[in-house]
Amino acid sequence: MWIWEQHDWPQFSFDAEAITPLLRQIHFNQGQLLGKQDGVGSEQATLDTLLASIIYSSAIEGEKLNASSVRSSLANKLGISEERQYPMTAQTDGLAEITVDAINNWHMPLTIKRILTWHRLLFPEGYTLLNPIQGGVLRGEESMQVVSGRIDRPKVHFEAPPRSVLEQEFNQFIDWFNASKLGHSLDPVVRAAITHLWFVTLHPLDDGNGRITRLLTDLALAQGESQSIRFYTMSGSILERRKAYYEILEDTQKGEQDITLWLVWFLDTLNDALLKTLSTIEQALSKTNYWRRVDQTQLTSEQVKVLNRLLDGEFELGISSSQYQKVAKVSRATATRHLSQLVGMGCLLKTDAGGRSTRYIICHI
Repeated sequence: MWIWEQHDWPQFSFDAEAITPLLRQIHFNQGQLLGKQDGVGSEQATLDTLLASIIYSSAIEGEKLNASSVRSSLANKLGISEERQYPMTAQTDGLAEITVDAINNWHMPLTIKRILTWHRLLFPEGYTLLNPIQGGVLRGEESMQVVSGRIDRPKVHFEAPPRSVLEQEFNQFIDWFNASKLGHSLDPVVRAAITHLWFVTLHPLDDGNGRITRLLTDLALAQGESQSIRFYTMSGSILERRKAYYEILEDTQKGEQDITLWLVWFLDTLNDALLKTLSTIEQALSKTNYWRRVDQTQLTSEQVKVLNRLLDGEFELGISSSQYQKVAKVSRATATRHLSQLVGMGCLLKTDAGGRSTRYIICHI
């Protein structure tokens, strides 16, 4: 039996003690992220985050997008001026519109019409000739299955509720989503995890269910804390754990109403996304503070280039003279002179190792 066939569907249960430590970490990291938002350019940070969310979410489904076109569509939608505009398409404009809608209009009630509008924008007319998808409508009468293997020996990983009960199931989900936003008994992050599992289990659309699911997850997270979601994306961490993502979904959908294992996986993945973002912000702030104390007018363009590469963590053990030559594209003598100057200015520290083992590392004061 699939989870939606259980007699008590969708009365989800879970072990609160098993997820409490992860919830504490997540809420702490969300607070950390909000506290650091003043140190980053909020407009550009939001643009970068939403761009990553779109690119990663599509990549989970095996679709590669033109990042430059998506970025231009997002910038246009957010009212951000970009020095260089790339050609936009109906698809990239649609992706930008639904992503911004989920984050900016988190206070708006969720309706089937709103979700179907997202779907229509996700699959604009003429989206693909090889596999035409009609956007903005629920799936047809054929059974919805996720299948792999040979045609004569297929393996069914999942089967969604039949079309005959889909609208009833969909309405139940919508009612729960809107009602639970106002309640205080369910942690907002747990609510986002349930939103993810419930919608992807309904699989109400012919295609794009995963992307709409992750959009709804972002909407639920935005409703829970409204701000820091602009600075991180869970889709990147899901993409890194793609195989495990499909495995935990399949295992949960074949189980009963206890979804503890799914919640643990979801919360751990969300926390990973938060930690990665915090690390990126720390690196960016460290880089900004570093350049504030360095007089770049005394440096060559090659020196600035190498220092930026070091600040970005590209050379974890420091950079050698020969590596400097390759990165800066200068002679051996010039590399030696540049490195000596950077040490003298207090930009770099020379390690104790001698000869070819000598490395130069960033000098943080």
